[in-house]
Amino acid sequence: MTKIWVDPARCQGHARCFMIAPETFFIDDEGYGHVVEGREGAFEEENTRKAIRNCPERAIKLIETEDA
Repeated sequence: MTKIWVDPARCQGHARCFMIAPETFFIDDEGYGHVVEGREGAFEEENTRKAIRNCPERAIKLIETEDA
């Protein structure tokens, strides 16, 4: 299974992910991006793909996980 993950070491808080796909991403109190709980598998949606492409630090990753 593929999931979306925001790398906290790379995220610089530009908030482009949230501006493009607020249904998939949120910004925490310190300004860093995270994936909305339950939206980790939304990587095929148009806005989410656009957000991934527009991250200046390439902090949004698609990771393969084991289906348990």
